[in-house]
Amino acid sequence: MVEKGIELILSTEIVKADLASKTLTSSADATFTYETLLIATGSSVIKLTDFGVQGAEANNILYLRDIEDADKLVAAMQAKKDGNAVVVGGGYIGLELSAALKINNFDVTMVYPEPWCMPRLFNKGIHIVKGTVAVGFDADANGDVTAVKLKNGNVLEADIVIVGVGGRPLTHLFKGQVAEEKGGIKTDAFFETSVPGVYAVADVAAFPMKLYNEMRRVEHVDHARKSAEQAVKAIKAKEAGESVPEYDYLPYFYSRSFDISWQFYGDNVGDDVLFGDNDPTAAKPKFGSYWIKDGKVVGVFLEGGSAEENQAIAKVARAPAAGGRRRGSQEGRTRLRCQSLNFSMHTHFILWTL
Repeated sequence: MVEKGIELILSTEIVKADLASKTLTSSADATFTYETLLIATGSSVIKLTDFGVQGAEANNILYLRDIEDADKLVAAMQAKKDGNAVVVGGGYIGLELSAALKINNFDVTMVYPEPWCMPRLFNKGIHIVKGTVAVGFDADANGDVTAVKLKNGNVLEADIVIVGVGGRPLTHLFKGQVAEEKGGIKTDAFFETSVPGVYAVADVAAFPMKLYNEMRRVEHVDHARKSAEQAVKAIKAKEAGESVPEYDYLPYFYSRSFDISWQFYGDNVGDDVLFGDNDPTAAKPKFGSYWIKDGKVVGVFLEGGSAEENQAIAKVARAPAAGGRRRGSQEGRTRLRCQSLNFSMHTHFILWTL
């Protein structure tokens, strides 16, 4: 199918890439040649069977990566209606699926190794088990999962288990042919790899993050879209003998669970400071946190913000530090200046700069 000069070839898996000869080979042994290659292979889901977790092959231990996975999850929810669900992992998949399962009348328990997660989920009837991991599963005579065994010795009843412990960049086709870094394919600020004419974007790209002056790899739809746009602009500019600005990305994440909707910009490193009203009994609690490193606000999180407020925190996360470097203790006390950025609903964000 060709539309707007783009040929779409479906149901075709590329099983070999030869960058030296500029050829790709499919599972049906068809050969494709190219002048410019854009690698956008994404990530594969990490499964507990990859680590040899006992019983992880049982029925109804599910993952969510594609439409087929979603169909399996819906079928399991219908078959185990109003049952016990255990969610392994406290990231996006864990948070959002826990909310969806609870809304559908499951008794939900989240298990994750980190010491923290969104505290307001406690008030929605989701059981939180933190600081431990799943080490095994029990199943009945039909092979359906019945229990999750935890490293701390506890055992959780389960009719459904959903695992969300991350993804793995799909780079195996290009191993040994391009430079790699951070678990992905190393690129420049235009997403061109070490092989001229070969570009990599989204999950698989390790690129120079200009804002922090270091190489990063980002797994998020916002970066996927923007990196692809940058690569295409760079490719077209090179064809025309022109140039485009370097990629200057501000990390951005967002999510929604129940009535909780939040946005985060920047980096969550350094000292963190909480602000706002995080009382779960409040009619419309609005709260957040910001992170300070080397005298600069490097990241801001806001729950319950308006569009205007979310735009404001993005500007704060990107803004340069004021007043230069932090002075050492031998030069006397560090002098701080405080500015107040007023949000609506009388929420105040305090920005400290040197």
